[in-house]
Amino acid sequence: MTEEAPQRQYALRDLFNAVRYVVRTGIQWRYPPHDFPPWSAVDQQARRWLHAGVFETIAHDLRIIERILQDREEEPSAVILNARTLQSTPESGARAGDDGPKKKHGSKVHIAVDTLGNLLSVVITAANEQERDQVRELAEKVKRLTDGRVELAYVDQGYTGQRAANAAADQEIELEVVKHTAAKKGFVLLPRRWVVERTFGWLGRHRRLARDYERLTETLSGYHWIAYLGLMLERIITGST
Repeated sequence: MTEEAPQRQYALRDLFNAVRYVVRTGIQWRYPPHDFPPWSAVDQQARRWLHAGVFETIAHDLRIIERILQDREEEPSAVILNARTLQSTPESGARAGDDGPKKKHGSKVHIAVDTLGNLLSVVITAANEQERDQVRELAEKVKRLTDGRVELAYVDQGYTGQRAANAAADQEIELEVVKHTAAKKGFVLLPRRWVVERTFGWLGRHRRLARDYERLTETLSGYHWIAYLGLMLERIITGST
């Protein structure tokens, strides 16, 4: 840039803090506190970052750092897959679907996490899409992201069936279905599966992710990475897991 070119008017850190504030509190873009830069500048920069995949890249780097700090291998050999349904809003209604068992009309967020609960991949579909149908895309992303290290994926009974097993096997990943051992009454903590449920719980504390408020699936996916990035920064700084 030449000296005559327009220079940056707002610090990137202030813009980043404003984006995190929107995701955490669920406030509308036009109504953040006046301590932050104007909403139009924040929205514009956020879209640039989301389009470039900046938040996802940083989260993956921090994931490796956290694993090293806990004396783990840089890349995991096992992951956990699961999904949750977000109720739609007028903004997202055009791409929403019906999740019959959960009696919700909205979008379904499919994720893969490592055994520490770190987010590895996010796939957004209509709520009527089955979990087993997203195994191929999740497996491909996870395999590519971890340099082929993943060999095992823990799933619930929504991923049963030969089609899901074959989709994972194409990426040299074995699906292991974690089932209830007996008739349950009340809450039961299941091995491995509780890790991904905890991750959903962490993400669900961000009000922007309480429902599907976004018109674009790319935006909803990106906001999950923004939310998790803040969680990882806090965990690394405090040393908590």
